[in-house]
Amino acid sequence: METYRTVTFEEIWKSEEVNAYIKNGNDNLGVIGFTEHGLAHAKRSSDVARQILQSLGYDARTCELAAIAGYMHDIGNVVNRSDHAQSGALMAFTILNKLQMDPAEIALVVAAIGNHDEGTAAAVNPIAAALILSDKSDVRRSRVRDKGTVAADIHDRVNYAVERSAMEIDPENRTAVLNIVIDTTICPVMEYFEIFLTRMVLCRQAAQFLNLQFELIINDTRLL
Repeated sequence: METYRTVTFEEIWKSEEVNAYIKNGNDNLGVIGFTEHGLAHAKRSSDVARQILQSLGYDARTCELAAIAGYMHDIGNVVNRSDHAQSGALMAFTILNKLQMDPAEIALVVAAIGNHDEGTAAAVNPIAAALILSDKSDVRRSRVRDKGTVAADIHDRVNYAVERSAMEIDPENRTAVLNIVIDTTICPVMEYFEIFLTRMVLCRQAAQFLNLQFELIINDTRLL
């Protein structure tokens, strides 16, 4: 009979292997003009995914698995941005299997990672739903690598315009609210919708999986 270990978030967070893949994947994306997908994005996605499930009363281990999936979700960028969710899921399987994590837990984590990206995303379990909400809500000025690109690149412009962004879960009223403050002198609200509409649809689907109503508030105006 095989013996499995309880792999902790702390172990993954401090893993030289995982952090090397995150850092190198982020470097690769920088070369081709993507916003920051490094350690900061990994940690924020991890923290928010855990907090979402905690606020909804999920057990501590499920919340920790959400944190693990959140931290590892973009390691596939070290291979290629294309299909990075699927390659990242396979990489995560190899890492977690090597650490002797219970296969039932590995299955939940890799499903979440493999289902987080637009085009193939789906809230197939609570961890996947929390990861989608945490990943897609990470819009912030500090993700812009080069301020010189803000005027020319809509993705940089939208991120740079965001002064504050928070995913707010209200368990009593069953809502997941993405509350954003945008400097409209940098980016009109319409540009946010131009590039993020697909992501907001994913957030709505993920929220529904968790029995929540998704809402988007920009500059104190409810838009979804």
